[in-house]
Amino acid sequence: MGPYSNPILIFLFLSLLSLSLSLPLQYHSFIPTSLSSTPTHSPTLDESLSLENEDDVADTHSLSLQLHHLDSLSTTNATTPSQLFSLRLQRDASRVETLSSLVAGKSNFPAGDFTSSVISGLAYGSGEYFTRLGVGTPPKYSYMVLDTGSDVVWLQCKPCLKCYSQSDPVFDPTESSSFVGIGCGSPLCRKLDSPGCSRKKKCLYQVQYGDGSFTVGRFATETLSFRKSKVNNIAVGCGQDNEGLFVGAAGLLGLGRGELSFPSQAGPKFGSKFSYCLVDRSASSKPSSIVFGESAISKTAVFTPLKKNPKFDTFYYIDLVGISVGGQRVRSILPSLFKTDVSGNGGVILDSGTSVTRLTRPAYTALRDAFRAGATHLKSAPNFSLFDTCFDLSGKSEVKVPTVVMHFTGADVSFPASNYLIPVDSSGTFCFAFAGTNNGFSIIGNIQQQGIRVIYDLAGSRIGFAPRGCT
Repeated sequence: MGPYSNPILIFLFLSLLSLSLSLPLQYHSFIPTSLSSTPTHSPTLDESLSLENEDDVADTHSLSLQLHHLDSLSTTNATTPSQLFSLRLQRDASRVETLSSLVAGKSNFPAGDFTSSVISGLAYGSGEYFTRLGVGTPPKYSYMVLDTGSDVVWLQCKPCLKCYSQSDPVFDPTESSSFVGIGCGSPLCRKLDSPGCSRKKKCLYQVQYGDGSFTVGRFATETLSFRKSKVNNIAVGCGQDNEGLFVGAAGLLGLGRGELSFPSQAGPKFGSKFSYCLVDRSASSKPSSIVFGESAISKTAVFTPLKKNPKFDTFYYIDLVGISVGGQRVRSILPSLFKTDVSGNGGVILDSGTSVTRLTRPAYTALRDAFRAGATHLKSAPNFSLFDTCFDLSGKSEVKVPTVVMHFTGADVSFPASNYLIPVDSSGTFCFAFAGTNNGFSIIGNIQQQGIRVIYDLAGSRIGFAPRGCT
Protein backbone atom coordinates (compact mmCIF):
# COMPACT_ATOMS: atom_id res chain seq x y z
CA MET A 1 0.00 0.00 0.00
CA GLY A 2 1.52 3.36 -1.07
CA PRO A 3 1.75 6.27 1.35
CA TYR A 4 -0.85 8.31 -0.58
CA SER A 5 -3.47 5.59 -0.20
CA ASN A 6 -3.65 6.28 3.56
CA PRO A 7 -6.91 8.23 4.12
CA ILE A 8 -5.47 10.12 7.12
CA LEU A 9 -2.49 11.34 5.10
CA ILE A 10 -4.75 12.30 2.23
CA PHE A 11 -6.98 14.27 4.62
CA LEU A 12 -4.00 16.10 6.15
CA PHE A 13 -2.57 16.91 2.70
CA LEU A 14 -5.87 18.31 1.43
CA SER A 15 -6.35 20.32 4.65
CA LEU A 16 -2.91 21.89 4.33
CA LEU A 17 -3.52 22.64 0.64
CA SER A 18 -6.87 24.28 1.41
CA LEU A 19 -5.30 26.36 4.18
CA SER A 20 -2.49 27.56 1.93
CA LEU A 21 -4.93 28.55 -0.79
CA SER A 22 -7.13 30.52 1.63
CA LEU A 23 -4.32 32.55 3.22
CA PRO A 24 -3.92 36.10 1.87
CA LEU A 25 -0.96 36.53 -0.43
CA GLN A 26 1.88 38.22 1.47
CA TYR A 27 4.40 39.03 -1.29
CA HIS A 28 4.52 39.68 -5.01
CA SER A 29 7.46 38.75 -7.20
CA PHE A 30 8.50 42.03 -8.79
CA ILE A 31 10.80 42.40 -11.80
CA PRO A 32 12.34 45.90 -11.66
CA THR A 33 12.27 47.72 -14.99
CA SER A 34 13.75 51.20 -14.82
CA LEU A 35 12.60 54.12 -16.93
CA SER A 36 13.80 53.43 -20.45
CA SER A 37 16.53 55.57 -21.93
CA THR A 38 14.68 55.43 -25.24
CA PRO A 39 11.72 57.67 -26.06
CA THR A 40 8.25 56.43 -25.24
CA HIS A 41 6.00 55.41 -28.12
CA SER A 42 4.10 58.19 -29.83
CA PRO A 43 1.17 57.21 -32.06
CA THR A 44 1.78 58.25 -35.65
CA LEU A 45 -0.74 59.72 -38.04
CA ASP A 46 -0.78 56.48 -40.02
CA GLU A 47 -1.75 54.52 -36.90
CA SER A 48 -4.50 57.00 -36.05
CA LEU A 49 -5.94 56.90 -39.55
CA SER A 50 -7.09 53.35 -38.87
CA LEU A 51 -9.76 54.96 -36.68
CA GLU A 52 -10.76 57.48 -39.34
CA ASN A 53 -11.10 55.50 -42.56
CA GLU A 54 -14.31 53.80 -41.50
CA ASP A 55 -16.93 54.25 -44.21
CA ASP A 56 -19.55 52.31 -42.26
CA VAL A 57 -20.04 54.87 -39.49
CA ALA A 58 -23.44 54.14 -38.00
CA ASP A 59 -25.38 54.32 -34.78
CA THR A 60 -24.73 51.33 -32.50
CA HIS A 61 -25.37 50.46 -28.86
CA SER A 62 -21.71 50.39 -27.87
CA LEU A 63 -18.40 51.87 -28.90
CA SER A 64 -14.75 51.29 -28.16
CA LEU A 65 -11.87 53.77 -28.30
CA GLN A 66 -8.12 53.53 -28.04
CA LEU A 67 -6.36 55.39 -25.24
CA HIS A 68 -2.84 56.82 -25.21
CA HIS A 69 -0.83 58.53 -22.50
CA LEU A 70 -0.71 62.32 -22.67
CA ASP A 71 3.11 62.42 -22.55
CA SER A 72 3.35 60.96 -26.04
CA LEU A 73 1.84 64.18 -27.42
CA SER A 74 4.12 66.38 -25.35
CA THR A 75 5.87 69.20 -27.15
CA THR A 76 7.87 70.33 -24.11
CA ASN A 77 11.65 70.47 -23.88
CA ALA A 78 11.64 67.33 -21.73
CA THR A 79 13.51 64.83 -23.87
CA THR A 80 14.25 62.04 -21.41
CA PRO A 81 11.86 59.69 -19.58
CA SER A 82 13.05 61.09 -16.24
CA GLN A 83 12.25 64.66 -17.31
CA LEU A 84 8.83 63.63 -18.60
CA PHE A 85 8.16 61.83 -15.32
CA SER A 86 9.10 64.94 -13.33
CA LEU A 87 6.74 67.05 -15.43
CA ARG A 88 4.04 64.46 -14.85
CA LEU A 89 4.47 64.85 -11.07
CA GLN A 90 4.36 68.64 -11.41
CA ARG A 91 1.07 68.45 -13.29
CA ASP A 92 -0.16 66.00 -10.70
CA ALA A 93 0.66 68.32 -7.79
CA SER A 94 -1.25 71.19 -9.43
CA ARG A 95 -4.28 69.00 -10.00
CA VAL A 96 -4.35 67.59 -6.47
CA GLU A 97 -3.96 71.05 -4.94
CA THR A 98 -6.92 72.27 -6.94
CA LEU A 99 -9.14 69.29 -6.14
CA SER A 100 -8.30 69.56 -2.45
CA SER A 101 -8.97 73.32 -2.39
CA LEU A 102 -12.25 72.82 -4.20
CA VAL A 103 -13.46 70.16 -1.78
CA ALA A 104 -12.34 72.31 1.15
CA GLY A 105 -14.59 75.07 -0.14
CA LYS A 106 -11.76 77.39 -1.10
CA SER A 107 -11.33 79.20 -4.41
CA ASN A 108 -8.11 80.47 -5.87
CA PHE A 109 -9.91 82.50 -8.52
CA PRO A 110 -11.66 85.81 -7.91
CA ALA A 111 -15.00 86.34 -9.59
CA GLY A 112 -14.90 88.38 -12.75
CA ASP A 113 -16.91 89.03 -15.88
CA PHE A 114 -16.92 86.68 -18.79
CA THR A 115 -14.21 88.35 -20.83
CA SER A 116 -11.68 88.45 -17.98
CA SER A 117 -8.69 86.13 -18.02
CA VAL A 118 -9.50 85.21 -14.41
CA ILE A 119 -12.88 83.69 -15.05
CA SER A 120 -13.79 81.61 -12.03
CA GLY A 121 -16.17 78.74 -12.37
CA LEU A 122 -15.13 75.12 -12.62
CA ALA A 123 -11.74 74.49 -11.02
CA TYR A 124 -10.46 71.08 -12.03
CA GLY A 125 -7.20 69.83 -13.55
CA SER A 126 -6.42 68.33 -16.93
CA GLY A 127 -6.37 64.59 -17.56
CA GLU A 128 -3.52 62.25 -18.31
CA TYR A 129 -4.91 60.02 -21.09
CA PHE A 130 -6.37 60.89 -24.46
CA THR A 131 -8.24 59.31 -27.35
CA ARG A 132 -8.87 60.21 -30.98
CA LEU A 133 -12.37 61.06 -32.12
CA GLY A 134 -14.12 62.87 -34.93
CA VAL A 135 -15.91 66.18 -34.48
CA GLY A 136 -18.46 67.59 -36.90
CA THR A 137 -19.92 66.52 -40.25
CA PRO A 138 -17.88 65.40 -42.09
CA PRO A 139 -15.81 64.40 -39.02
CA LYS A 140 -12.44 66.01 -38.39
CA TYR A 141 -10.34 63.76 -36.15
CA SER A 142 -8.36 65.08 -33.21
CA TYR A 143 -6.85 63.92 -29.93
CA MET A 144 -8.99 64.63 -26.86
CA VAL A 145 -7.89 64.29 -23.23
CA LEU A 146 -10.11 62.03 -21.09
CA ASP A 147 -10.95 63.33 -17.63
CA THR A 148 -13.29 61.77 -15.06
CA GLY A 149 -12.77 64.84 -12.85
CA SER A 150 -14.53 67.36 -15.11
CA ASP A 151 -17.68 67.60 -17.21
CA VAL A 152 -17.55 70.08 -20.10
CA VAL A 153 -16.54 68.70 -23.51
CA TRP A 154 -14.53 71.26 -25.47
CA LEU A 155 -11.99 71.70 -28.25
CA GLN A 156 -10.08 74.56 -29.86
CA CYS A 157 -11.94 76.33 -32.66
CA LYS A 158 -11.38 78.85 -35.41
CA PRO A 159 -11.23 81.78 -35.40
CA CYS A 160 -8.73 81.68 -32.53
CA LEU A 161 -8.17 84.71 -30.36
CA LYS A 162 -5.42 82.71 -28.70
CA CYS A 163 -4.83 78.99 -29.15
CA TYR A 164 -2.04 76.72 -27.97
CA SER A 165 -0.14 74.35 -30.25
CA GLN A 166 -1.93 71.07 -31.01
CA SER A 167 -0.99 68.06 -33.10
CA ASP A 168 -3.96 68.36 -35.52
CA PRO A 169 -5.47 71.29 -37.42
CA VAL A 170 -7.72 73.50 -35.31
CA PHE A 171 -11.42 72.70 -35.82
CA ASP A 172 -13.33 75.06 -38.10
CA PRO A 173 -17.07 75.02 -37.24
CA THR A 174 -17.99 76.69 -40.55
CA GLU A 175 -16.94 73.47 -42.30
CA SER A 176 -19.36 71.32 -40.27
CA SER A 177 -23.02 70.96 -41.27
CA SER A 178 -23.94 69.67 -37.80
CA PHE A 179 -22.56 72.57 -35.74
CA VAL A 180 -25.46 74.46 -34.11
CA GLY A 181 -25.00 77.33 -31.66
CA ILE A 182 -26.96 77.14 -28.42
CA GLY A 183 -29.23 80.03 -27.47
CA CYS A 184 -28.65 81.96 -24.24
CA GLY A 185 -32.02 80.85 -22.86
CA SER A 186 -31.46 77.16 -23.63
CA PRO A 187 -31.58 74.65 -20.74
CA LEU A 188 -28.13 73.46 -21.86
CA CYS A 189 -26.72 76.96 -21.45
CA ARG A 190 -28.22 77.27 -17.98
CA LYS A 191 -26.43 74.07 -16.91
CA LEU A 192 -23.06 75.79 -17.24
CA ASP A 193 -21.54 77.00 -13.98
CA SER A 194 -20.86 80.47 -15.42
CA PRO A 195 -22.69 80.95 -18.74
CA GLY A 196 -22.26 84.03 -20.88
CA CYS A 197 -24.20 85.51 -23.76
CA SER A 198 -22.90 86.96 -27.01
CA ARG A 199 -24.28 89.97 -28.85
CA LYS A 200 -26.01 87.51 -31.16
CA LYS A 201 -27.75 85.94 -28.14
CA LYS A 202 -25.68 82.77 -28.39
CA CYS A 203 -24.43 80.92 -25.33
CA LEU A 204 -20.80 81.30 -24.25
CA TYR A 205 -18.94 78.94 -21.91
CA GLN A 206 -15.93 79.37 -19.65
CA VAL A 207 -13.85 76.83 -17.74
CA GLN A 208 -10.81 77.60 -15.59
CA TYR A 209 -8.48 74.85 -14.35
CA GLY A 210 -6.42 74.60 -11.21
CA ASP A 211 -3.09 75.38 -12.84
CA GLY A 212 -4.42 78.70 -14.17
CA SER A 213 -5.23 77.32 -17.64
CA PHE A 214 -8.60 78.30 -19.09
CA THR A 215 -10.80 77.91 -22.13
CA VAL A 216 -13.45 80.37 -23.34
CA GLY A 217 -15.70 80.30 -26.39
CA ARG A 218 -19.03 79.46 -27.95
CA PHE A 219 -21.29 76.69 -26.65
CA ALA A 220 -22.89 74.54 -29.35
CA THR A 221 -24.22 71.09 -30.17
CA GLU A 222 -22.17 68.90 -32.48
CA THR A 223 -21.78 65.33 -33.71
CA LEU A 224 -18.96 63.22 -32.27
CA SER A 225 -17.77 60.28 -34.35
CA PHE A 226 -16.05 57.16 -33.08
CA ARG A 227 -15.07 53.98 -34.82
CA LYS A 228 -18.27 52.76 -36.49
CA SER A 229 -20.36 54.93 -34.18
CA LYS A 230 -21.55 58.50 -33.96
CA VAL A 231 -23.37 60.50 -31.32
CA ASN A 232 -25.44 63.49 -32.39
CA ASN A 233 -26.31 66.69 -30.54
CA ILE A 234 -23.61 66.63 -27.88
CA ALA A 235 -23.10 69.99 -26.17
CA VAL A 236 -19.48 71.08 -26.71
CA GLY A 237 -17.43 74.15 -26.02
CA CYS A 238 -15.87 75.70 -29.12
CA GLY A 239 -12.84 77.31 -27.51
CA GLN A 240 -11.46 80.47 -29.10
CA ASP A 241 -9.25 81.62 -26.21
CA ASN A 242 -7.42 78.69 -24.65
CA GLU A 243 -4.39 79.50 -22.54
CA GLY A 244 -2.16 77.82 -19.99
CA LEU A 245 -0.54 74.40 -19.72
CA PHE A 246 -2.60 72.62 -22.36
CA VAL A 247 -0.42 70.70 -24.79
CA GLY A 248 -0.82 68.51 -27.87
CA ALA A 249 -4.45 67.43 -27.67
CA ALA A 250 -7.22 69.50 -29.26
CA GLY A 251 -9.39 69.64 -26.16
CA LEU A 252 -11.00 67.60 -23.41
CA LEU A 253 -13.69 64.91 -23.24
CA GLY A 254 -15.31 65.36 -19.82
CA LEU A 255 -16.25 62.02 -18.26
CA GLY A 256 -17.50 63.27 -14.89
CA ARG A 257 -20.93 62.76 -13.32
CA GLY A 258 -22.30 66.25 -14.05
CA GLU A 259 -25.12 66.91 -16.49
CA LEU A 260 -22.84 68.24 -19.24
CA SER A 261 -20.36 65.35 -19.25
CA PHE A 262 -20.24 62.99 -22.22
CA PRO A 263 -21.52 59.96 -20.23
CA SER A 264 -24.47 62.00 -18.95
CA GLN A 265 -25.37 63.41 -22.37
CA ALA A 266 -24.90 60.12 -24.22
CA GLY A 267 -26.16 57.93 -21.37
CA PRO A 268 -29.50 56.95 -22.95
CA LYS A 269 -27.70 55.76 -26.07
CA PHE A 270 -25.17 53.56 -24.25
CA GLY A 271 -27.08 52.49 -21.17
CA SER A 272 -25.14 54.86 -18.90
CA LYS A 273 -22.19 52.48 -18.72
CA PHE A 274 -18.55 52.89 -19.65
CA SER A 275 -15.21 51.43 -18.65
CA TYR A 276 -11.54 51.91 -19.38
CA CYS A 277 -8.28 50.08 -18.90
CA LEU A 278 -5.14 52.17 -18.66
CA VAL A 279 -1.73 50.89 -19.77
CA ASP A 280 1.34 52.70 -18.49
CA ARG A 281 3.08 54.73 -21.21
CA SER A 282 6.46 53.18 -20.37
CA ALA A 283 5.22 49.59 -20.31
CA SER A 284 3.91 49.03 -23.81
CA SER A 285 3.37 50.70 -27.16
CA LYS A 286 -0.02 49.02 -27.38
CA PRO A 287 -2.81 51.51 -26.57
CA SER A 288 -5.44 50.74 -23.96
CA SER A 289 -9.15 51.26 -24.41
CA ILE A 290 -12.35 52.90 -23.23
CA VAL A 291 -15.71 51.24 -23.96
CA PHE A 292 -19.23 52.67 -23.79
CA GLY A 293 -22.28 50.40 -23.59
CA GLU A 294 -23.07 46.90 -22.33
CA SER A 295 -19.65 45.66 -23.47
CA ALA A 296 -18.14 47.86 -20.77
CA ILE A 297 -19.27 45.44 -18.05
CA SER A 298 -16.73 42.69 -17.31
CA LYS A 299 -17.94 39.34 -16.02
CA THR A 300 -14.91 39.07 -13.73
CA ALA A 301 -15.41 42.44 -12.03
CA VAL A 302 -16.11 43.05 -8.37
CA PHE A 303 -18.33 46.03 -7.57
CA THR A 304 -18.66 48.69 -4.91
CA PRO A 305 -21.56 51.16 -4.58
CA LEU A 306 -21.16 54.59 -6.16
CA LYS A 307 -21.75 57.26 -3.55
CA LYS A 308 -23.36 60.68 -4.01
CA ASN A 309 -21.95 63.92 -2.69
CA PRO A 310 -24.47 66.71 -3.44
CA LYS A 311 -21.75 69.32 -2.91
CA PHE A 312 -19.64 67.95 -5.79
CA ASP A 313 -21.75 66.18 -8.38
CA THR A 314 -18.86 65.81 -10.84
CA PHE A 315 -16.74 63.38 -8.81
CA TYR A 316 -17.02 59.59 -8.50
CA TYR A 317 -17.10 58.85 -4.76
CA ILE A 318 -16.66 55.32 -3.37
CA ASP A 319 -16.28 53.86 0.13
CA LEU A 320 -12.76 52.78 1.06
CA VAL A 321 -12.97 50.86 4.35
CA GLY A 322 -9.44 49.53 4.83
CA ILE A 323 -6.08 48.53 3.33
CA SER A 324 -4.02 45.37 3.70
CA VAL A 325 -0.24 45.13 3.35
CA GLY A 326 1.54 41.78 3.18
CA GLY A 327 -1.72 39.91 3.70
CA GLN A 328 -2.61 41.74 6.92
CA ARG A 329 -5.13 44.53 7.48
CA VAL A 330 -3.46 47.72 8.67
CA ARG A 331 -5.35 48.14 11.94
CA SER A 332 -5.09 51.90 12.20
CA ILE A 333 -6.56 52.46 8.72
CA LEU A 334 -10.22 52.70 9.72
CA PRO A 335 -13.29 53.42 7.57
CA SER A 336 -13.83 56.67 9.50
CA LEU A 337 -10.69 58.12 7.86
CA PHE A 338 -12.41 58.09 4.47
CA LYS A 339 -15.91 59.28 5.33
CA THR A 340 -17.55 62.36 3.83
CA ASP A 341 -18.83 64.72 6.51
CA VAL A 342 -22.16 66.55 6.55
CA SER A 343 -20.62 69.48 4.68
CA GLY A 344 -19.42 67.25 1.83
CA ASN A 345 -15.76 67.41 2.83
CA GLY A 346 -13.47 64.37 2.83
CA GLY A 347 -14.28 61.10 1.09
CA VAL A 348 -12.54 59.11 -1.63
CA ILE A 349 -12.83 59.69 -5.38
CA LEU A 350 -11.61 57.85 -8.48
CA ASP A 351 -9.80 60.18 -10.89
CA SER A 352 -8.28 59.31 -14.26
CA GLY A 353 -6.36 62.60 -14.37
CA THR A 354 -4.47 62.27 -11.06
CA SER A 355 -1.41 60.02 -11.39
CA VAL A 356 -0.36 59.22 -7.81
CA THR A 357 -2.93 58.09 -5.25
CA ARG A 358 -3.25 60.52 -2.36
CA LEU A 359 -4.57 59.35 1.01
CA THR A 360 -5.49 61.46 3.97
CA ARG A 361 -2.32 61.79 6.07
CA PRO A 362 -3.08 59.32 8.92
CA ALA A 363 -4.01 56.61 6.43
CA TYR A 364 -0.98 57.25 4.25
CA THR A 365 1.44 57.22 7.19
CA ALA A 366 0.05 53.88 8.42
CA LEU A 367 0.18 52.39 4.91
CA ARG A 368 3.74 53.59 4.34
CA ASP A 369 4.98 52.30 7.69
CA ALA A 370 3.40 48.90 7.09
CA PHE A 371 5.01 48.67 3.67
CA ARG A 372 8.42 49.69 5.01
CA ALA A 373 8.13 47.02 7.72
CA GLY A 374 7.54 44.38 5.06
CA ALA A 375 10.32 45.67 2.80
CA THR A 376 13.27 45.80 5.20
CA HIS A 377 15.15 43.39 2.91
CA LEU A 378 15.22 46.07 0.18
CA LYS A 379 17.98 48.67 0.05
CA SER A 380 16.62 52.15 0.74
CA ALA A 381 17.24 55.11 -1.57
CA PRO A 382 16.92 58.90 -1.11
CA ASN A 383 13.47 60.49 -1.35
CA PHE A 384 12.35 61.59 -4.79
CA SER A 385 9.99 64.54 -5.30
CA LEU A 386 6.80 63.80 -3.32
CA PHE A 387 7.85 60.19 -2.57
CA ASP A 388 9.34 59.52 0.87
CA THR A 389 9.79 55.74 0.51
CA CYS A 390 12.22 54.73 -2.22
CA PHE A 391 14.48 51.75 -2.90
CA ASP A 392 17.65 51.07 -4.83
CA LEU A 393 16.89 48.01 -6.96
CA SER A 394 19.79 48.45 -9.38
CA GLY A 395 21.26 45.13 -10.44
CA LYS A 396 18.21 43.18 -9.24
CA SER A 397 16.47 40.87 -11.69
CA GLU A 398 13.64 40.03 -9.28
CA VAL A 399 12.63 41.02 -5.74
CA LYS A 400 9.84 40.18 -3.30
CA VAL A 401 7.61 43.10 -2.29
CA PRO A 402 4.66 43.16 0.13
CA THR A 403 1.21 42.92 -1.41
CA VAL A 404 -1.18 45.89 -1.23
CA VAL A 405 -4.95 45.39 -1.24
CA MET A 406 -7.59 48.11 -0.98
CA HIS A 407 -10.85 47.07 0.64
CA PHE A 408 -13.94 48.84 -0.64
CA THR A 409 -17.50 48.16 0.44
CA GLY A 410 -18.23 44.84 -1.31
CA ALA A 411 -14.97 44.70 -3.28
CA ASP A 412 -11.33 43.89 -2.52
CA VAL A 413 -8.85 45.13 -5.13
CA SER A 414 -5.34 43.63 -5.13
CA PHE A 415 -2.83 45.74 -7.03
CA PRO A 416 0.05 44.34 -9.09
CA ALA A 417 3.41 45.37 -7.63
CA SER A 418 4.06 47.58 -10.66
CA ASN A 419 1.04 49.69 -9.64
CA TYR A 420 2.65 50.86 -6.42
CA LEU A 421 6.41 50.42 -6.82
CA ILE A 422 7.36 52.55 -9.80
CA PRO A 423 10.64 53.60 -11.47
CA VAL A 424 11.59 57.25 -11.12
CA ASP A 425 14.88 57.20 -13.06
CA SER A 426 16.97 55.00 -15.32
CA SER A 427 19.37 54.02 -12.51
CA GLY A 428 17.24 51.53 -10.63
CA THR A 429 15.45 53.79 -8.14
CA PHE A 430 11.87 52.75 -7.39
CA CYS A 431 9.43 54.55 -5.10
CA PHE A 432 6.26 53.62 -3.25
CA ALA A 433 3.67 55.41 -5.39
CA PHE A 434 1.40 56.86 -2.74
CA ALA A 435 1.41 60.25 -1.02
CA GLY A 436 -0.39 61.95 1.84
CA THR A 437 -2.75 64.92 1.95
CA ASN A 438 -3.25 67.26 4.88
CA ASN A 439 -7.03 67.11 4.76
CA GLY A 440 -9.65 64.40 4.78
CA PHE A 441 -9.82 64.13 0.99
CA SER A 442 -8.38 61.06 -0.80
CA ILE A 443 -7.90 60.40 -4.54
CA ILE A 444 -7.25 57.06 -6.23
CA GLY A 445 -5.06 57.92 -9.22
CA ASN A 446 -4.30 56.34 -12.57
CA ILE A 447 -1.01 54.67 -11.61
CA GLN A 448 -2.92 52.43 -9.22
CA GLN A 449 -5.65 51.89 -11.81
CA GLN A 450 -3.31 50.67 -14.58
CA GLY A 451 -3.99 47.19 -15.93
CA ILE A 452 -7.36 47.06 -14.14
CA ARG A 453 -10.57 47.61 -16.08
CA VAL A 454 -12.46 50.25 -14.13
CA ILE A 455 -16.20 50.10 -14.78
CA TYR A 456 -18.54 53.06 -14.32
CA ASP A 457 -22.04 51.55 -14.20
CA LEU A 458 -24.00 54.74 -13.69
CA ALA A 459 -27.33 53.00 -14.32
CA GLY A 460 -26.56 50.56 -11.50
CA SER A 461 -24.90 53.23 -9.32
CA ARG A 462 -21.76 51.14 -8.87
CA ILE A 463 -18.07 51.07 -9.73
CA GLY A 464 -16.38 47.82 -10.80
CA PHE A 465 -12.80 46.56 -10.92
CA ALA A 466 -11.67 43.72 -13.18
CA PRO A 467 -8.01 42.63 -12.75
CA ARG A 468 -6.04 42.04 -15.95
CA GLY A 469 -8.80 43.87 -17.80
CA CYS A 470 -6.73 45.29 -20.63
CA THR A 471 -6.75 42.06 -22.66
